[in-house]
Amino acid sequence: MSITNAMYAGVSGLSAESGALGVIGDNVANTNTVGFKQSRALFEDVLGGAAGTQNALGAGVRMQRAQQIFAQGTLLTTGQATDLALSGDGFFVVHGTVDGLTGDFYTRAGQTALNADGSLVNPQGIALQGYQANPDGSIGSTLGAVHVSTAALPPKQTTALDITANLDSTATPPVNPWDPLDPAGTSNFSTSMTVYDSLGNAHALDIYFVNTGAGTWDYHAMAKGEDVNGGLPGTPSEIAQGQLTFTSDGALQDAQMISGGTVDWNNATPGQAMAFNFGVSLAAGGTGLGGTTQFASPSAVSAQGQDGYASGALSGIQVDPSGIVNGVYTNGQKIAVAQLAIAKFASNDGLGRMGHNLWAATRESGEALLGAGGNGGRASVTSGALEQSNVDIAGQFVDMITHQRAFQANSKTITTADEMLQNIVELKR
Repeated sequence: MSITNAMYAGVSGLSAESGALGVIGDNVANTNTVGFKQSRALFEDVLGGAAGTQNALGAGVRMQRAQQIFAQGTLLTTGQATDLALSGDGFFVVHGTVDGLTGDFYTRAGQTALNADGSLVNPQGIALQGYQANPDGSIGSTLGAVHVSTAALPPKQTTALDITANLDSTATPPVNPWDPLDPAGTSNFSTSMTVYDSLGNAHALDIYFVNTGAGTWDYHAMAKGEDVNGGLPGTPSEIAQGQLTFTSDGALQDAQMISGGTVDWNNATPGQAMAFNFGVSLAAGGTGLGGTTQFASPSAVSAQGQDGYASGALSGIQVDPSGIVNGVYTNGQKIAVAQLAIAKFASNDGLGRMGHNLWAATRESGEALLGAGGNGGRASVTSGALEQSNVDIAGQFVDMITHQRAFQANSKTITTADEMLQNIVELKR
């Protein structure tokens, strides 16, 4: 009987609308859950007869499933370096045991911290996955837990010095010839740098430039005698001597080391070689203008540096947009230690919810495609921020009213059908 069918259709409506209100309640409850993605109820009609019949009578509705909406959430700056957020399509990868299941899981929630072992973990203690850096600084290819060593960073001895300067073309040779015992009085210009030995000890190195004629300069690298094996305290030790030649337009024609270039620092590894780089000369195939030059302006250094450093303790981490995790040390060094793996799926809609702000790959989602942040359509990483829930409270309240009205309307269908049945029963009277 159609009246009875109407009652059952109304019941299906109550059930479906109740399910939809459950979805809305879940969304509202997770308004402040980091990385949460809101869901919406998908309804479908139900047939009361054979499918494909022209005049098939409907038997109501049912909630087919709750579909998650993977729209981008707003990024909230926290200032905590280990807080990570994703901008775009993708997920962090974590590996561990969740509710008795062990494997890889995926999340948008980037609330992480370094544990006692130096591993980057989420609030459940599950380790983020990525690729550890090799000793030479390159990123490896084996997926594993991201680990930041808490051991002291070993020192690195200086092997190269870079100097960008201008040597005054109007300068003339000093009155007195070069004298290592009176370097300031027998040179035209000088600069100082700090270099490091194999133990990380810092040593002052003074480099003096002596004009020897038109377009020709000698340089002398001097260290304190008490720092050098066999040196005399208070007497400078010359560890390198070279020559720079320039063209008539001020470009560096050639740079040659004449003697030295190695030094035996006290108590350190002997024979430490140091190369002096003044720019790519014309003789080396360069322009001669990208480093040290000789123009008619006062001699001055515009940039200088060297590649050594002392040992340092870990003071924190920094993560760049591609997911490179850098250890920041007290000696001022920033060393790449790992790179986060960012997962991308053919269908985010097919991912299975695991709770704990986690998803799992399914047949419907496809396998995780791992790569660097910002590459291949993957999200970029923002350090010191968290992705907020994408729940729109105002929209949820409007949906709540809509489903409430629909629930009331379905209840009216049942009560109206009941009254009609009562009328039929009363016909006998």
